[in-house]
Amino acid sequence: MKVTINDVAKHAGVSIKTVSRVTNKEPSVRQTTIDKVNEAIAALNYQPNVAARNLAGTKSYVIAFVYDNPNAYYVIDMQNGILSSCKQRGYELLIHPCDAKSDSICEELVDLVRHARLSGLVLTPPLSEDPNVLAALDKINANYVRIIAGEAADQHGGLSVLVNDKHGAISITQHLIDLGHKEIAFLAGDHQHESTKERLAGFRQAMRENQLNVDEKHIINGEYSFESGVSGAKSLLSNSNKPTAIVACNDEIAAGALFAARLEGVQIPAELSIVGFEDSPFSRQTWPKLTTVHQPNQKIAQIATELLIAKQSKSEDNLTDQVFVPEPVIRDSSSAPSLVKHN
Repeated sequence: MKVTINDVAKHAGVSIKTVSRVTNKEPSVRQTTIDKVNEAIAALNYQPNVAARNLAGTKSYVIAFVYDNPNAYYVIDMQNGILSSCKQRGYELLIHPCDAKSDSICEELVDLVRHARLSGLVLTPPLSEDPNVLAALDKINANYVRIIAGEAADQHGGLSVLVNDKHGAISITQHLIDLGHKEIAFLAGDHQHESTKERLAGFRQAMRENQLNVDEKHIINGEYSFESGVSGAKSLLSNSNKPTAIVACNDEIAAGALFAARLEGVQIPAELSIVGFEDSPFSRQTWPKLTTVHQPNQKIAQIATELLIAKQSKSEDNLTDQVFVPEPVIRDSSSAPSLVKHN
């Protein structure tokens, strides 16, 4: 027969309410009582029923991870980070991929909150940066924490985990400039993401601060995908004024650019340096391995989830935005420019 909460309470010699308080990790329970209940749970191999907990009271124990991102590595890192915090606090994770460009995205997320009885949502870009989405969720008093690009919280306010993409882009561009590169190109991601704007702004700032001109033909708009990197690099390499280095908006784009360079017979990094952003597995699976910018996506997601759970427990007065500052990771895809430019 399945072990019930009544069995645990009887084995531990406490009330059912006390067992519930321990499994829900509620405060003000004596450590001796917690130990006694946990010993009973282990001895009986008791598995709390999250669905039953949600139905039994007004408090929910389900957190939704809402995203629209083609990068599988980013999604997996975020998912693992959220899941680790959920497990520690007795919450379940609901994964909800969606189309941020859909005309019905606001209605979709409002329905999700209402029908899934969510404790809250971890919102990732571009959804976390969409004022219409935020307004719709605010209207129904939804609980959420945003992961957003920027140096400081935007006008919307609310709890956020910020990633200083601009600083990361300045640092990685400066790395190329310090190697001696002057003709540097930029392969952008989807401009619906603030991270694209922040990284492009950082690239421009580094070039400006070093009195280097930006050839606007070297700025190629695209998407956060391998294919976008391939097409963008092919376009750059077909120009008469070819760059000696490329800053890609993420590692997938950089990997695509590296592939395109190979197709054109361009040696990396001897003839062309290519750097990425995010330090995803892509950066370690290419040859040569990519110089990139480390962005701890799993840790970012974990912190966002912890903030969300703390926010739901009404301890908002003690909560503040968290800021992550990405830093360069130097590998094999960048070097000093060749004295002889590639054809």
